[in-house]
Amino acid sequence: MVQKTKFILNSREVITDAHPGTLVLDFLRQNEKMMGTKEGCREGDCGACTVIIGELANDKISYKPITSCLMPTGELHGKHLVTIEGLNLPKLSPVQEAIVEEGATQCGFCTPGIVVSLTAALMEEESDISKDFVSRALSGHLCRCTGYRSLKACESHFKESIGKRSGVNALIDMGGIPNYFRDILSRLKKIPSLTSPNGSAEHFFIAGGTDIYIQEGDILRKSSVGILNLNPEIKGVSRKNGHIQVGSLTTFEEFAAHPEITDIIPDIEKYMFLIASWQIRTRATLGGNIINASPIGDMTILLMALDSLLVLQNGTGSRKVPLTSFYKGYKQLDKTDSEILTEILIPSFSPDTKIHFEKISKRKCLDIASVNLALKVVEKNNFIKDICMAAGGVAPVPLYLEKTCKFLKDQTISKDLLYDTIALIQEEISPITDIRGSKDYKRLLIHQLVIKSFVNLFPNRLSIEEFYEKH
Repeated sequence: MVQKTKFILNSREVITDAHPGTLVLDFLRQNEKMMGTKEGCREGDCGACTVIIGELANDKISYKPITSCLMPTGELHGKHLVTIEGLNLPKLSPVQEAIVEEGATQCGFCTPGIVVSLTAALMEEESDISKDFVSRALSGHLCRCTGYRSLKACESHFKESIGKRSGVNALIDMGGIPNYFRDILSRLKKIPSLTSPNGSAEHFFIAGGTDIYIQEGDILRKSSVGILNLNPEIKGVSRKNGHIQVGSLTTFEEFAAHPEITDIIPDIEKYMFLIASWQIRTRATLGGNIINASPIGDMTILLMALDSLLVLQNGTGSRKVPLTSFYKGYKQLDKTDSEILTEILIPSFSPDTKIHFEKISKRKCLDIASVNLALKVVEKNNFIKDICMAAGGVAPVPLYLEKTCKFLKDQTISKDLLYDTIALIQEEISPITDIRGSKDYKRLLIHQLVIKSFVNLFPNRLSIEEFYEKH
């Protein structure tokens, strides 16, 4: 028997028997006749369909924006779904007022999603309305009309009208969002959990959905699906037995925000901005990125450079597989059909460990990499004591640069060493020409990214001027 999905849509409770694989976007427009959420790309690229999802966590509600074209309706159970209609007030909100004052809308198609994302950013408890506030909040939006300059000008309005009074309660008190938000916490607590959240999926299991809905979206709403994110057991970050233990359903955003991760990767927020938009980071899971086996999976490349172990479980037991040896060929995994990826284990690092990530794509954010590169280096007295390097876009699989790493151990950091390293990498990689660049272009990119990475990691030993002539 299909269990009904129960959630709060803006201010009212909804109970639906809609197919759990139905996109939230389609449910809103077709079932609820709510047209403020726009249908654009249906691939999570344009941001026109952005809504806000509120989820119970530690007796609080965490609100995040998502692209409704990549989320199944079945996952709405027990959550608060906020659309542009649910943000309307008798007067203009601070976000709407700023957009009007700066003339930051033209055709208007993208505007509802933009308003939603900016409001979500202000709903965060510690919003930093800095010069990058709008850029980061709108990293998942493509608008051909505004040119973004007028949108960025809205920051001064937010500083004046909101200042440091961010967060849901502060916005309610100042009339920035509707008053019904005050009662949502108590109302969500009254919604009972599903008795069997997985169901009996025969065709698809859905985690973040950021890739499978692009590949199989047309048939998911007609198929038997299991919503994995309704199971919190394999989600979260903790430190156990000398490892950082990460549940496979942990999202990019949850991973990057956790103190255990920010401690070992201080620049993780900067890397996340390159890897995906805010809406996608809120949905995409680490396990999904790994199992998808894309040769250019950004998080896969980073986790591979961290020397991560994968925990695979079936009905009888579990086993551990190094991520560096998990891929056996294009879309071929060291995994049986009966096994499920449950955890990613990141080993403890010495204090002198340095981590770096680079990515080249056509757009700065919200784009697939042409080439990406990640490194973990332990340096002592100018010697490389240990190193892990992984690259994407240069082979049929996410590539651990095994020969290069062996070569670099116990070597002295220098310009000549770096040139030898690049030469060896060129032997290890096998890029192809595709829509993201020619094979020669990708060889040039990996050359440049290696130089950039080592210069950033060891500025006391290397400088960019050593490698390039001034003109």
